[in-house]
Amino acid sequence: MDHFHNNDLEYVVNDPFEDDFFSDDEPQRNDDSDDAMNSDFEDDFVSSKPKTDTSALDARNGKDIQGIPWERLNFTRDKYRETRLKQYKNYENLSRPRFELLKECLEVEKGKTFYDFEFNTRLVKSTIVHFQLRNLLWATSKHDVYLMQNYSAMHWSSLLRRGKEVLNVAKPVAPTRQSPGLLSQSLSRVQISTMAVKENLMVAGGFQGELICKCLDQPGVAFCSKITTGENAITNAVDVYRNQNGSMRIMAANNDAQVRVFDAETFASLSCFSFDWSVNNTSVSPDGKLLAVLGDSAECLLADANSGKVTGSLKGHLDYSFSSAWHPDGQILATGNQDTTCRLWDIRNLSQSLAVLKGNMGAIRALKFTSDGKFLAMAEPADFVHVFDTQSDYLKCQEIDLFGEIAGISFSPDTEALFVGVADRTYGSLLEFNRRHYNFYLDSIF
Repeated sequence: MDHFHNNDLEYVVNDPFEDDFFSDDEPQRNDDSDDAMNSDFEDDFVSSKPKTDTSALDARNGKDIQGIPWERLNFTRDKYRETRLKQYKNYENLSRPRFELLKECLEVEKGKTFYDFEFNTRLVKSTIVHFQLRNLLWATSKHDVYLMQNYSAMHWSSLLRRGKEVLNVAKPVAPTRQSPGLLSQSLSRVQISTMAVKENLMVAGGFQGELICKCLDQPGVAFCSKITTGENAITNAVDVYRNQNGSMRIMAANNDAQVRVFDAETFASLSCFSFDWSVNNTSVSPDGKLLAVLGDSAECLLADANSGKVTGSLKGHLDYSFSSAWHPDGQILATGNQDTTCRLWDIRNLSQSLAVLKGNMGAIRALKFTSDGKFLAMAEPADFVHVFDTQSDYLKCQEIDLFGEIAGISFSPDTEALFVGVADRTYGSLLEFNRRHYNFYLDSIF
């Protein structure tokens, strides 16, 4: 992935209201001034008060789900969307001809609603430190969401509608676990570039190669260290998973082309796999046997999760990849790329992708399957989250249309909720959508 010097925590968001009304590019400026998170829209709301929040009832009564006062602006929402689609420039590392790409993409039926808008809050606001990394939001239940807000890891209770700081990495952070051979060290002012929260463990990666592990039911940080000291050492992805023996592991992928595995209980370093290019994303199959490796190459790899030995390659993307997700059945792997597509692969036949899903305007930066495998969520860098019905062979789709940079997406483990983090100076927020259920049994009553 692209490396740039980041001297202080920055906000990576669109800033269209300077010379013209629309943002043209995905990669954003480095700016730690007060204006670094300028909003697409300015209003006189006080964003720290609940009146800025939007409920499902408010939306049904005509309020914009993000609280944007279109009636006070000199253009309509539709006009803004039309112009933004025309002027947005997707970021590319590899400029390859893409004329044939559209022919491969599925023609999907849009307009479906699988998840209904439930609530939007500005009491917690997602922030981003690198424009290519968008895994900064995780739901551990339909009522518990974790996200990065500046130097703070925040917990949001959708039940109480209240936010709480659970970790502050602006201050010095010292590990509470100490044991012989454990290479832990104190850290401070860590710019969190990626995170994962699973099984009561929060794992965060930093802009300078840091790794931080916190047990959610215990005070302090269990483990923290710089796992690599290279100049271009950003931690691009972290994951918490169980290997094929059921033991919990932590995986970190870095820009130094290394993938490192740690024991999730002792935090001891277990293994390190080397690749030929910077690794932007990894994901382990549900059975713990296979490892998907994506990075600064148009080719994606499958490897043995225990040894790191490459067992297969996935060819078809045209640019660098930054996201992946496994279907719960372990047979389908989804990969997201800067060529604006997600490819679906049947691991039993890697000769070509099973299907190609297309975004509207930008790279595919985040992918998540529901735990029951019925839906796949696909996030672009800004404005669009697509939810595909897997049981229709991905031919039916819900398109969530919003404005702002997307910091992360997450389904709740019970599949009942979908959360979307939006980064924006004024309209940065957390959106909640609830799964729609159809009561087919009512038909039998009449």
